[in-house]
Amino acid sequence: MAVRRGFAIVVAFIAMVVCVALAGVVVLYLVLSRGPAVASGTTLVLRPGGEVQEAPPGDVVGALVGGTSLTVQGFVETLQKAARDTRVTGLLLQPDALELPYWGRLQELRDAVLAFRMSGKPVVAFLEYGGEREYYLASAADKVLLLPASPLDLTGVASYEVFLRGFFDRVGVTPDFLQIAEYKTAPNQLTERGFTPAHREMAESLNRDLYDQLVRGIAASRGMTEAEVRALIDDGPLLPEEALRAGLVDGLAYEDQLDELAAELRGDDATISRMEAPDYARTRSGAAGRRGGPRVALLYATGVIASGRSGYDPVNGPVAGSQSLVEQIRRIRD
Repeated sequence: MAVRRGFAIVVAFIAMVVCVALAGVVVLYLVLSRGPAVASGTTLVLRPGGEVQEAPPGDVVGALVGGTSLTVQGFVETLQKAARDTRVTGLLLQPDALELPYWGRLQELRDAVLAFRMSGKPVVAFLEYGGEREYYLASAADKVLLLPASPLDLTGVASYEVFLRGFFDRVGVTPDFLQIAEYKTAPNQLTERGFTPAHREMAESLNRDLYDQLVRGIAASRGMTEAEVRALIDDGPLLPEEALRAGLVDGLAYEDQLDELAAELRGDDATISRMEAPDYARTRSGAAGRRGGPRVALLYATGVIASGRSGYDPVNGPVAGSQSLVEQIRRIRD
């Protein structure tokens, strides 16, 4: 009898612990789902850096390594939400060490900043280092500030290739690839000792197009002619004082001066309340003035396109599998 009573007590205790744990999980979910509180007069802080991925990581390891970093779409949606949110009164843009190999992502971020400015809210950009990518993005702001000890490293657009055929010849290896035509240059780094005419033509054409886009964007944002911007890039890199005199930046400042400068641009002396973009991204859209409506599905097809299922290849990286994509498209349709 005593054994049964003891067993019942243990079962009851375990059940109570489980109930308390479940209640705690529910409370935690409700708290987290509400998102952080946004104070009135908040300045949103946007710090794009690294590669800024197109899609969120599809595996646990990638999610852990990526941390709270926003994707390109995450940045765009965050700025769209902040533009409507009356509690957000400005944007502080701090691009740092951008490693975007494809300028399309960079241009999408820049267009989102320009769209945010259309809301009438001021945008201040602060550069600890101003390379082509960082400055191109920062030039979309109302005011561009540069660290007094940092040069503006505008030098143009270039690309580099490493050709390994000479090395392979030395070690007795002969690369064997099937090339359909002269503009199919993927294996050239292994089969050639230098640029072929077609390969050079392609590289120069792409670089020239990117350079023209860089010049046009800077000229439009800084109120200069394209010829003036080209001349400044030809003289680059520029010392901080030279960049200021040339009109490429509006001031030289340290980070602890940003709140004061942002308040000045905003037109008041109220205390600046900052919120990082990844934190603001977790706030509810309804609180920012966005209501429900028709939905559009966004399907990421990133990586090497191949038959079969999507996955990750140690050599080529993400694989966009045809079977997985077709299944997802049909699921969205239904």
